[in-house]
Amino acid sequence: MTTGRSGRTVRDLRRGNRSAVLQRLYFGGPMSRQELGPATGLSSGSVSNVVGELIADGLLEEAGVVDSDGGRPRTLLRVSPGSAHLIGVDVGETRVRVELFDLTLTELARTELPLLPRGCYDVGPIVDHVRTGIAAVLAQAGVGTDRLLGVGVGVPGIVDREAPGGAVVHGQTIGWDAVPLEALLRATGALPQEVPYLIDNGARTLGQAEMWFGAGRGARDAVVVLFGSGVGASLITDGSPEGGSTEGTPLEWGHLTVSVRGRRCRCGALGCLEAYTGAESLLARWAELGGDVGGRRADAANEEEALAALLAAALADDPVARDVLDETAEYLGAGLSDVINLFRPERILIGGWAGLLLGPYILPAVREHATRYSLRHPAARVAIELGSLGPDAVTVGAATLPLSAFFTTGGRRPAPPALPEQPGWRTALTRRG
Repeated sequence: MTTGRSGRTVRDLRRGNRSAVLQRLYFGGPMSRQELGPATGLSSGSVSNVVGELIADGLLEEAGVVDSDGGRPRTLLRVSPGSAHLIGVDVGETRVRVELFDLTLTELARTELPLLPRGCYDVGPIVDHVRTGIAAVLAQAGVGTDRLLGVGVGVPGIVDREAPGGAVVHGQTIGWDAVPLEALLRATGALPQEVPYLIDNGARTLGQAEMWFGAGRGARDAVVVLFGSGVGASLITDGSPEGGSTEGTPLEWGHLTVSVRGRRCRCGALGCLEAYTGAESLLARWAELGGDVGGRRADAANEEEALAALLAAALADDPVARDVLDETAEYLGAGLSDVINLFRPERILIGGWAGLLLGPYILPAVREHATRYSLRHPAARVAIELGSLGPDAVTVGAATLPLSAFFTTGGRRPAPPALPEQPGWRTALTRRG
C-alpha cells in the first residue's frame, strides 16, 4: 500500500474523501457535484470518483435537477435514506426504549420495555430487554440485518470504551461495577457478529443529538444537561456544522458537592447536586413536606405522574409545591454556575423527561440564579435554553453513535472488537453491587 509523506495511505485518503462527501451531503444536501468541490475542498476529479463509488454502493441517489447560469442543468445528490438502518437504545430510568431508523434518522419502528420493579437495574433483564427490543423493531419494520450499521446504546454511568472485548460500564448509582455490557449484548446472538454495539453515556448521546439536529446546532461549545430521576451533563467542545466531528465529554455533574454534610445522594455521598435537583430527590422532599395529590404520596411509584402532580400543584399556587420547585431552580442555577465558570460554554441546553416537563415553569428562575452565582463575563455570553428534540433525544443520540462511525469509515460498517477470551465474564449477568 502506497504511503505519503504524511503517513496516510491511499486507502486512508479515499476513506477521508468518502467521509467528507457523505457528511457534506448528509448535513447540507441535496447538492450538485459542482457544489461539492468547494464545499469539501476536493478536486472535481476526486468528487467525481467518490460520488461514483458512493452511488455504486447505493449510499447516494439523485434528488432532482436545478438550472445553472448559462450551462446545463445540474443533478442534485443526496444520501439515500433506505441504504442503511440504525438502532438507538435508551436504557432509561423506568424503561428500555429501542428505536429503528433509516440512514437519515427517520423513525421506522419503536418499542418500550418497562423496568420491573421500577428502577430495577439488574443487568440480566436489561440485556434481555435490549435483545427483545432489537428483534421487535426489526420485525415491525420488516427489515433484516444486512443493512444495519450498528446499535447505539445510551446508559447511565461512566463508560470505558477502550476496555478489552468492548465497552464496560461503571454505574455506581445503579449498582453496576465494571459490567462488560458490550460483550454481554453480543453474546445474546441477537445480531450477527459483524454488526457492532456502540455504548456511551446517555447524557453524551443526548448532547450529540441536540448538537447535530436540535437546539445546539450552530454552537461551537455547549453543555447539554440530562435532567431526569438524576442529573448528568455532557460538555461539547468542538461542535461542527457538519456534525460528524462533534466531540462530547460526559460530566458527572450531578455529583458535584453543593452542600457539605448535606442530603445523602443515591451514589452514597452527602450533598451532591443530584440530591437536590434530581426528580427522585425532588419528590422525596415534597413527600417530607406533606405533598399529597388525591390521596397518593408524592413519592408514588410512577415518578412521571408524581412530578406532573407536583407541577400542577405549584401552578395552582400550592405554597409547598412552589417552594420545592423554587429551591430546585436555585440549586440547578447554582450548579450551572459552576459549569459556566469552569467551561464558559456558548449554550446550555436542558433536556431529559423531567427537564422538559418542569423547564417552562422553572427556566426563568434557573437563568436568574445561574447569572447570580456566576462570574459576570462568562455569564454574559451563555444562553440557557431547553432542548428541542423531546423525550426521544437520548435514543436519537444513541443512533448517532453508529452513524458517526459510518462517517468515520467513509460509509462502511465498522468492525466490532473480539469477544474477551478470559472465562467468567458471563457472571456479570447478575447484578453488580
